Amino acid sequence: MIRVLVVDDSALVRRVLTEELSKFGDIEVVGAAVDPYAARDKILELRPDVLTLDIEMPRMDGLSFLAKLMKYHPLPVVIVSSLAPENSDTAVRALAMGAVEVVSKPGSQYSTPDVPRRLVRAIRAASRARLDRVATAAAPPLDDIRLATTHKVIAMGASTGGTRAIEEVIRPLPADAPGIVVVQHMPKNFTASFAKTLDAACRMSVREASDGDAVVPGTVLIAPGDWHMALEKSGARYLVRLRQGPQVHFQRPAVDVLFQSVARQAGANAVGVLLTGMGADGARGLLEMRRAGARTIVQDEASCVVFGMPKEAIALDAADEVRSLADIPRALLHAVAAPARSEAVPQAGNA
Repeated sequence: MIRVLVVDDSALVRRVLTEELSKFGDIEVVGAAVDPYAARDKILELRPDVLTLDIEMPRMDGLSFLAKLMKYHPLPVVIVSSLAPENSDTAVRALAMGAVEVVSKPGSQYSTPDVPRRLVRAIRAASRARLDRVATAAAPPLDDIRLATTHKVIAMGASTGGTRAIEEVIRPLPADAPGIVVVQHMPKNFTASFAKTLDAACRMSVREASDGDAVVPGTVLIAPGDWHMALEKSGARYLVRLRQGPQVHFQRPAVDVLFQSVARQAGANAVGVLLTGMGADGARGLLEMRRAGARTIVQDEASCVVFGMPKEAIALDAADEVRSLADIPRALLHAVAAPARSEAVPQAGNA
């Protein structure tokens, strides 16, 4: 059983969350708190496995409480927010501070019909999260690897724990590194803030993708929340296309949609990277990339917050290399600099 403590100043929200979560046999709501001060006492009394936390509360806001919690009593936290655009920067800051997931508050203006399922998936992922693997030492800039002019494309995917992992990979890369396309499982309205945060921390230019954006050196394109992103080749250049369509692995955007398009459109001219996350999204797409001749890198178990998606990719024999998060930036540049494969990787029997 996953023991959950609900923290929200709204009695209605506390009741709705408790009722929805109680429908699932592996989750037990052990208590609820009206504010961080009440939550502090209930954490010590009830010893929950996961905390759901509102951002806007009286007496102490959610971010201030999160900072204290991560310092003195680390606990997996799922932010349950209205997901209003004006809250997006705050929610991204919460992820940077150690929150595991951000989901929509049921009944809010920005809520969607699948909120209960998304909340349950987030709580299950949080219950498996290794908080001791969240923080990593900042890697130094990688300026010692010489890259010839290249038209290669780097495709990257992540889920739980991925916002910080993606930053750790991109931050050391040189400003003229090959164009990067990224899918991070994140709600609508939040990916623009995530891109802005990355842009401030990295030497490459980072922005939320728009339909038809060119994939060029020095630029990172983040798939917008609620939109699938695919790679398309137009003449000698690559660009991204955004579309709706069914969720894949319960996600939109989905890593598999991106990786499968990269396999078709770029083949051996691509490098794939699959980072921390719960589930299997991206594993089969990475296998298709490897079969098409792309170099592929997967994050290792020891450095993952949740070793789900990488584990599935390794099981499918989709990884050329399995690397710690700290080693991936350098491995990525070496993969970019490596000559194209002379032939595609043959299909493995277990795939």
